[in-house]
Amino acid sequence: MSRLTHLDDDGSAHMVDVSAKAVTARQAVATGRIGMSAEAAAAIAQGLVKKGDVLAVARVAGIMAAKRTADLIPLCHPIALSSVSIDLDLDEGGVTVTATAKTAGQTGVEMEALTAATVALLTVYDMAKALDKGMVIGDVRLLTKTGGKSGDWIAKDGRAP
Repeated sequence: MSRLTHLDDDGSAHMVDVSAKAVTARQAVATGRIGMSAEAAAAIAQGLVKKGDVLAVARVAGIMAAKRTADLIPLCHPIALSSVSIDLDLDEGGVTVTATAKTAGQTGVEMEALTAATVALLTVYDMAKALDKGMVIGDVRLLTKTGGKSGDWIAKDGRAP
């Protein structure tokens, strides 16, 4: 098993030194889903949620969250994101979020993509909770990552884009 990079030789948590790493183009794609009643999904689709446009607000929240990842995850590096996109796919049973984060840097953007997807899902819940308090958030996971020394990675279960 490989050594955990966020632990030093004494087993203490530390931020990994990436100063010797090459700057490369990096991208990560993460996804997640919030399941809900057909009535709640229909209200979102028809723009009938009292708090406003659920999908537009969730998109902005996901982008904002990606930019604040290092403030939320203690050992993440603050990185300059070159792009964050949030795609929301509404169907009769809920919303699937796909977040893509990009940078040219010395460390990856997996945590930024995962944070963006998660916060977008939480925002959908917050905006629609008056319609369905039983919504379920799940299946948050990394689909792909490219760039860096470790190379490209794609989810093995066939659900990657």
